[in-house]
Amino acid sequence: MSRQSAPDGDMPRTEEEWRQRLDPQQYAVCRCSATEAPFTGKYWDHKGSGQYTCVACGAPLFASADKFDSGTGWPSYVRPLQGDAVSEHADDSHGMRRVEVRCARCQSHLGHVFPDGPAPTGLRYCINSASLDFEDERSA
Repeated sequence: MSRQSAPDGDMPRTEEEWRQRLDPQQYAVCRCSATEAPFTGKYWDHKGSGQYTCVACGAPLFASADKFDSGTGWPSYVRPLQGDAVSEHADDSHGMRRVEVRCARCQSHLGHVFPDGPAPTGLRYCINSASLDFEDERSA
């Protein structure tokens, strides 16, 4: 289900409103920083042309042209669609140091970014499918 970008007044304010907007897996990933199992999400091997958006608020996040097969079982991208589409945060959970990636608009957890990606950026934005929707360029 694709969501159009909601006006700020339509953005959920409480956890109950988020629970009503998102299904249980989306809520666990986006609002509680859970991680879906590898090779299980609907977009890990998706090949469509278009853009990936935030499932919670509809904000444009990643272009299909920047998606690559990292072999990890999660959708991976070399960069966000726009430099300010995502925000990055230190994540020292699970006994390791990582960089968490969130939707800049609604602060939903998306995944993590790692410095082991291909050119041109050398980055791998490793993103949970449950945090994404897809807008096919043919239907735009």
